[in-house]
Amino acid sequence: MRVGYAAVVADHVDRVLEQWAAQRPDLDVSPMAVIGRLSRVKQLVDADMRRTFAAHGLDRASFDVLATLRRSNPPHRLTPAELMRSAMVTSGAITQRLDRLQDRGLVTRAPSESDGRGVQVALTDEGLTLVDRVLPDHLATEQRLLAGLSATQRETLAGALRELLESLGDDVR
Repeated sequence: MRVGYAAVVADHVDRVLEQWAAQRPDLDVSPMAVIGRLSRVKQLVDADMRRTFAAHGLDRASFDVLATLRRSNPPHRLTPAELMRSAMVTSGAITQRLDRLQDRGLVTRAPSESDGRGVQVALTDEGLTLVDRVLPDHLATEQRLLAGLSATQRETLAGALRELLESLGDDVR
């Protein structure tokens, strides 16, 4: 049991920390407690999210584009650059995503009405229906994944992660 904590069952990361403490007591391996757990959480979350999206014939990247368009104001239309900023990916990656979604009839690309050189990406009726069908399942998956935390713990964790992201320069307002 760790000092200052209630009785806690050791997890994989605790075992790794104990091994490092035994092998390299001269090093402070405490950052591994956070980074190791973040990594393991990401693996578990990604696996569940993949299953949820796959049940709807999507992957995370496709859902991200559809959801970004859906949460924009009607007519749910953005430029590829706006989608790229939202998804934090390269222009090549967004082009590939848009190509796949357009081939499936979930988005359209059309010349911008305000700038003939620009392009606007919009949800089709089928894309809107799909994202509206996936979103409740996605949220249910997230609720299930966070069920082990109280509302207060979730709020505290969200705040701490926000501060960490900001300290790393991830302020995308």
